[in-house]
Amino acid sequence: MRSGAASGHVGYFHEAFVYGSDEELLAVTLPFLLDGIAAGEPTAVNLDERNAELVRRALPTGAEVTFLPVSDVYTRPSVALRSYRELLASYVAAGAAQIRMVGELPPVLLGATWDWWARYESAINHAYDDFPLWGICAYDRRGTPAHVLADVARTHPLVARPDGGHEAAGLYTEPTSYLTEFRPAPADPVQRTTPLVELVDPTPASARAAVHAADRGLLPPDGLDGLVIAVSEVVSNALRHGEPPVCLRLWRAPDRIVVTVHDRGTGPKDPYAGLLPAGDGSDGGLGLWISHQSCDHVTHHRDAGGFTIRLTAGNPHFPV
Repeated sequence: MRSGAASGHVGYFHEAFVYGSDEELLAVTLPFLLDGIAAGEPTAVNLDERNAELVRRALPTGAEVTFLPVSDVYTRPSVALRSYRELLASYVAAGAAQIRMVGELPPVLLGATWDWWARYESAINHAYDDFPLWGICAYDRRGTPAHVLADVARTHPLVARPDGGHEAAGLYTEPTSYLTEFRPAPADPVQRTTPLVELVDPTPASARAAVHAADRGLLPPDGLDGLVIAVSEVVSNALRHGEPPVCLRLWRAPDRIVVTVHDRGTGPKDPYAGLLPAGDGSDGGLGLWISHQSCDHVTHHRDAGGFTIRLTAGNPHFPV
């Protein structure tokens, strides 16, 4: 049997909690964790180092709470999805009737790469619904941009309050709707310059060669290999599933390589494309999933002119 506010709920009980002080964070986090321990439920914390230590010191000595390393989980959304599903499956296999987790995205992810983390927050309503998970996603209103908080309100069906209450979120939007909006991500500043490479209807081989030639030792070997694979997959998708012409543009900055691939089609129909493993691959989903695994940032944009994917290898955290 599940306990607390999630008692009787089936699947993922997904809450947002926006706090403005250490006291508010502890007011929700401590009862949440302690009640889980009392109920014999696995409880876990995935907060940054400072907040994790704040919670650790406030817990009773010896409290059975698992503290997860943030840097190991929040590298890429698709990686986080895979890692969490494996962890949740292990708890269920061990007999857990409910799993409690409180987590927080590192502040750096709320900037230029927020678009794909917003997609993550929406997609997990579906991806984690196989598990009896009660998850609280904490956001510090003191440093979180307003547009991020607006997305938080739309991607979390429930809200936790500092007074211990739990309520439905009035602005929540189902993932199948939210994920198909394809709102534009912030333009990378390097895109305001002339591309180093511009190819029309390239073959996957010529696209791979262009990335190799542009690198000149900039990226680490794994980063270069990942970008080469991603560019090849995305170009193949555009040629097979998109509408011509297919245009590849590449920019080289001191700390990253940015590649866009554009065609005149409408892009994938699967709202979870890139975030979850593809189904039959008929819509290019496997290639998109591979690109999300191998690049440091991937954006999707659909407009009247067609569909564009932007792939970044290196440091994607430019000022916005």
